Amino acid sequence: MADHIEIAVVENLADDDLHQVEMLLSQLSTSATFDPGRVQSMLDASGVDLFVARDGGRIVGMATLVTFPLVTGWRGIVEDVVVSHQARGRGIARLLLSEITAESSRRRLRTLDLTSRPTRESALKLYASVGFERRETNVLRYSPPLN
Repeated sequence: MADHIEIAVVENLADDDLHQVEMLLSQLSTSATFDPGRVQSMLDASGVDLFVARDGGRIVGMATLVTFPLVTGWRGIVEDVVVSHQARGRGIARLLLSEITAESSRRRLRTLDLTSRPTRESALKLYASVGFERRETNVLRYSPPLN
């Protein structure tokens, strides 16, 4: 299991930490590009928290919590949930999500959303096991053209 794993929100990342985040990003998405400046902007942004899982000081997992106010109340979104290939199967994603859901309760968020592809059956089971419920909705996306 996830013994010796520490979950924390980070405000700064050392160069070695940035490299570990870059490696996790490559496992999360084949199309995403790593930009250390963007990561620092994310860390500096209000309403954005990067939760990391450390094993012996090394970052082996991460997830992002984004919170924002709407007319209907404070809402949250979970993004970029990933655990390194070498550390999977130890309950690290569950620890990350448990900490994020606890934080959403502390912040009294009205809802906390997370999306995942239907083909990721084991991930969907994990998300359900920590309290996320499937919604009857269509997720629509607009991608502005990059000039």
